[in-house]
Amino acid sequence: MGKKILITDDTAFMRLTLKNILEKNGFEIVGEAENGQVAVDLYNSLRPDLVIMDITMPVMDGITAITKIKEIDAKANIIVCSAMGQRALVIQALNAGARDFVVKPFQAERIVSAVSKALA
Repeated sequence: MGKKILITDDTAFMRLTLKNILEKNGFEIVGEAENGQVAVDLYNSLRPDLVIMDITMPVMDGITAITKIKEIDAKANIIVCSAMGQRALVIQALNAGARDFVVKPFQAERIVSAVSKALA
């Protein structure tokens, strides 16, 4: 059984793209969240090995969600995958506890590499 991953992105197409790439590479997708609040709730119930988090989403943004997940589990494994490549947001996400930052659009190899490294 592969490592369990929760995908968080407000765009269904992006969640599907990530899911397809990761499942092809042996990872198990245990949940999908369309915003940060759903991600926090799913993290609490599913306890995945890794969360892939978008930053700009309705209801609750990714940086707030990272902070809340880290309050639930200080060892939570989170990488950010976002089109928001601005340096300040990258730094904010990493300071909140993200382990890596992948900028959209990404190559499949880059996301697999980031996920593999975060789970190693």
